[in-house]
Amino acid sequence: MSDLILNAAVLGVGMHLGAWRHRPESPTSYVDLDFYREIARLAEDGRLHAIFLADTLAVSEENFERPNLGAMDPTTVLGALAAVTKHVGLVATATTSYSEPYNLARRIASLDHLSRGRAAWNIVTTFIPDVAANFSKAPLPPHAERYARAEEFVDIVTALWDSWEDGALVGDKASGLFADRARVHPVNHDGNFFAVRGPSTLPRSPQGRPILFQAGSSEQGRTFAARVADAIFAVQNTLPAAIAFRDDLRQRAEGFGRDPNSLKILPGLLPIIGGTEEEAQKRKKDLDELAGDAELRKLASRVGVAVSELDLDKPLPIDRIKANDRFNSSRGFQAAAVELATSGNLTVREILYRNGGGHPQVVGTPEQVADFIESWHRAGAADGFNVMIDEYPSGLRAFVGEVVPLLQKRGVFQKEYRGTTLRENLGLEKSNDTVRTQEQRRSNYA
Repeated sequence: MSDLILNAAVLGVGMHLGAWRHRPESPTSYVDLDFYREIARLAEDGRLHAIFLADTLAVSEENFERPNLGAMDPTTVLGALAAVTKHVGLVATATTSYSEPYNLARRIASLDHLSRGRAAWNIVTTFIPDVAANFSKAPLPPHAERYARAEEFVDIVTALWDSWEDGALVGDKASGLFADRARVHPVNHDGNFFAVRGPSTLPRSPQGRPILFQAGSSEQGRTFAARVADAIFAVQNTLPAAIAFRDDLRQRAEGFGRDPNSLKILPGLLPIIGGTEEEAQKRKKDLDELAGDAELRKLASRVGVAVSELDLDKPLPIDRIKANDRFNSSRGFQAAAVELATSGNLTVREILYRNGGGHPQVVGTPEQVADFIESWHRAGAADGFNVMIDEYPSGLRAFVGEVVPLLQKRGVFQKEYRGTTLRENLGLEKSNDTVRTQEQRRSNYA
C-alpha cells in the first residue's frame, strides 16, 4: 500500500498564526524567492507530491497583524519554482469569482508547459466579503451564484485546454507546417456569465490538461467537485465524518460516470512536531502565546458568530451558529468545526487545541503524526493530506526528515516519484477528452 498522497500547503510563513514571531528567520520571508526555493527543495527531497500555494485578494483576515497567508500571486511564484525543481507538483490557487476564464486558463497552461506537466489549479469561489470591494462596487455574490459562475468558468477553462488536440502542433520545418488548423478548435462559448470564442494560444498540456483541485464542502460544492475535480482539498475534523465525506464524493463521482478512484480526497492536516510529546506541546504553547487571540477570532469568523459569544471554557453556541441565516462564508469550515465540537462535546478551548485553522491538528511526536496519517488512510478517510505546515521551514524540515521516513518504512508512502507529470504521480490517467460542443458544456451547469 504505497498510494498515499502528501502535499505541502504554503500559507505565508506557516499555517499557525504565531509562526512569524516564533521563527528565527525574517518576517518578510514570504516575499523572498529563496524562502520558496527552500520549501521546494525540502518537498522534493521528501518525495512529496506537490507544493500547494494558497491565495488571497484582501488583507482583512490577517489585518496587518502577521504575514498574509496568500499574499504572493501563486502562478508567479510557482513559475519560478518550476525552474529549480524536476518532480514536485505545483498547485496554484485562483478564484473563479474574481478572474476571467481565458486569462486564467492561459496562466495555468503556461505553468504546466514550463514545468513539463506538473501544474494544477486549486479552484476557489472566494468566501471573504472584503474581497468584493477590491474589484467593484458590488457585494460578494451569494453562495449559489458563486458556484453557478464557477461551474461555467471551469467548463470554459477545460474547453480552452482541450481546444488543441494532441498532435495539433506539428512543427514540420521541411513542409512548413507549424500547426494543423483542422485540429485546433474555437470554444464559441456564450453563457450566463461569460462569452469566450477561443481557441487557446497554447497547445495541449503535457498531461492532457492540468490537474484540478477543488475545496468546496457544501451540497453545491460537493456536486461541483464530483463532476470536475481530480482532487478535493477537504475540511474534515473527525474520522467518521471524513469517511462519510469520501464515500459521498466517490458515489457522486460515479453518478457522473466517473471512476471513483479518479477522485483523490485530501483533507488538511496541521502537525506540530516535537522529539517528545512534551517538546511538541511546548512548541504549540509557544506558538499559541505569540498568536494571542488570533485563532479565537478566526474560529469566530469561520462559524459566523462574534468573538464575544465564544467562552473558552464553554461549548460552541451551536444554536446561534445554526440560526445565522445571513452566513455567507465557507460552509465547509463551519460544518467541520460544528462536527468536531458536537462529536466530542468540546469546549472552545479544546476545539482550538485540536482544530488548526479549520483542519485537524496533531500535536506530538513524528510517530504520532505518522500514526494519524496512516490510520486515516487505511480507514478509507483520505487518499492523502494537504499538510498545513505550522511554521516554515522548520515544520517542513521536521515533517520531511522525521515523519516521511516512518511512512516509507511502513510501506504507505512513495520512496521515488512514479512518473514525470503530476497526473502520473497522483496515479491518474492522462486526460484525453475531445473538444466538446457549447451545448454539451452548457448541459453541465444549466
